[in-house]
Amino acid sequence: MGNSLKGQVAWVTGGGSGIGLAGAIELVKAGAHVVISGRNAASNASGLAALQALGSAQGIELDVADKHAVKAAADQILAQHGHIDILVNSAGTNATKRNLDVVSVDDWDNVVAINLSGSFYTVHAVLPSMRARGGGLIINVSSWAGLYASKLTGPAYNATKRAVIALTESINMEEGGHGIRASSVLPGEVATPILNKRPVPPSQEQRDRMVQAEDMGQAILFLAQMPARTCINELIISPTFNRFYMGGLEIPPAKTAS
Repeated sequence: MGNSLKGQVAWVTGGGSGIGLAGAIELVKAGAHVVISGRNAASNASGLAALQALGSAQGIELDVADKHAVKAAADQILAQHGHIDILVNSAGTNATKRNLDVVSVDDWDNVVAINLSGSFYTVHAVLPSMRARGGGLIINVSSWAGLYASKLTGPAYNATKRAVIALTESINMEEGGHGIRASSVLPGEVATPILNKRPVPPSQEQRDRMVQAEDMGQAILFLAQMPARTCINELIISPTFNRFYMGGLEIPPAKTAS
């Protein structure tokens, strides 16, 4: 397709690494001005350096779980550029001790705050300006686990990623008349740093067979370059060697006292 995104402003949360950075790279290369945000100052800095070597970009240190900081970040972008055309919600997390017999209430709250509430806060912050301009694109990174719950990903991740799909559906139902479209991207296993939070992180050989971050960047670019009249409601992406189909992903059962 190759449509230029010149003149458009894209905000990518979780943009310092992984899927967020890969999407940001493709958007910058297509001509957009990209604002990345994230909690980690070091990854923000390295991600921004990579982006600025390719085009126009800036970075904001931001915890999407902080609703007031999210609003301030959106206001800053709008004050500087006048519009936000594309929002990519890629900030996400999971607990290492994630299953019901071991997950803590605090870890549950953290996953919900980032994966679900953080996505809502950014959507809520950009919708008024998108309505005023008569259009905009919101890309919410959900997960294969949002459709197909797994013990591997745990209840907090499963629940929040399913809720992100419902949030995307609500945006399309309520905002399509304003020219605003939303897409849920549902990747299976992607070789990104979040894998290090698994109880048993995958080997490098396993990661090499997964979807790669740059593949997800291409998917985000595809959505961004679709005509404004067209909404891709859901985009499911999985490795060709899909371990979820092969029964090799479940974590071992909890040990019982002998």
